[in-house]
Amino acid sequence: MQRLTPILTAALFGAIALAGCRQQEDTAATPTTPPATEPAPATEPAAPAASATVVDVQLGTEAAENTPVAEPKTSFAPTDDTIIASVSTATSDPAASVDGKLVARWTYQDGQLVEESSEMLTFSGNGVTNFRINSPEPWPAGQYKLEILLDDEVVQTREFTVE
Repeated sequence: MQRLTPILTAALFGAIALAGCRQQEDTAATPTTPPATEPAPATEPAAPAASATVVDVQLGTEAAENTPVAEPKTSFAPTDDTIIASVSTATSDPAASVDGKLVARWTYQDGQLVEESSEMLTFSGNGVTNFRINSPEPWPAGQYKLEILLDDEVVQTREFTVE
């Protein structure tokens, strides 16, 4: 029995060593690759938000509410009591509603402010907004300028004369 014990011990160590080599060989032979993952689903890009634009500005002396001036002109008489600016607007998506601010800034000659007025609006599709300036006395002759601002940015300019 004593002889068998060293033989058994040697055999046992040999088997353990051989198992350790095989385990190292198996580990070395098997490359480690990350688990396969499915690609992330493609997302649709967000649609741009609808926006409002000023399409046209016409000046005249007569216009019904929310309709363009009846006869567009660029020259007025000093006795014209009222000058109207018809501002045509549109939204990029006719079905959308877009909040915004329209401003009409009227100036005379070298930039003297005649009047500035604003409207907070909800734009939807095509529309017309009219701005008016009135004078109970004759308008001074000379060059005038109208600036239309949309959300505090000048988007249209019209020059006109009073003669």
